[in-house]
Amino acid sequence: MAGEDLRISGMAGRYATALFELAVEANAIDSVSTDLGRLDGLIVGNPDLTRLVRSPVFSSEDQLRALSAVLDKIAITGLAARFLKLVTSNRRLFAVRDMIRAYRALVARHRGEVSARVTVAEMPSDKRVAEIKDALKTVTGKDVALDISVEPSIIGGLIVQLGSRMVDASLRTKLNAIKHAMKEVG
Repeated sequence: MAGEDLRISGMAGRYATALFELAVEANAIDSVSTDLGRLDGLIVGNPDLTRLVRSPVFSSEDQLRALSAVLDKIAITGLAARFLKLVTSNRRLFAVRDMIRAYRALVARHRGEVSARVTVAEMPSDKRVAEIKDALKTVTGKDVALDISVEPSIIGGLIVQLGSRMVDASLRTKLNAIKHAMKEVG
């Protein structure tokens, strides 16, 4: 069915596959994708929300109350909201970002796109995102759906994972290579 031929497994993959199949039936793939993307961006940019999502200290009731308030505030309704509330009630909110990532991969596969995970030191501009997409499209010959994550510890540059291939062009890796080369010389 919708999850065939994909390497989406584990608990997050099962939840994402179920959501994807419901979204296909409801003709809501794009709206669910948009809503999940908005929530994911909010989680990344808000340490308090990240703590709420990741911490086992909060009860499912507390998480559900807080998440419901957030969803109301950012106007996420319908299938995406029901899914997120179910995930929270089932004590699986800690894995919601993995579920969102898996859902995006399913959507990309459905559209005939390739999914790439890009790690950057700071959020790139829309122009830079378009440049990355264009470069990856040239390499793959297909449209590329990007899953961008921000990791300040890479200092600069980017890390791209496309399927089983990974290119690490981060400044941290380059500096470590120089440091290692200098140790061998000295």
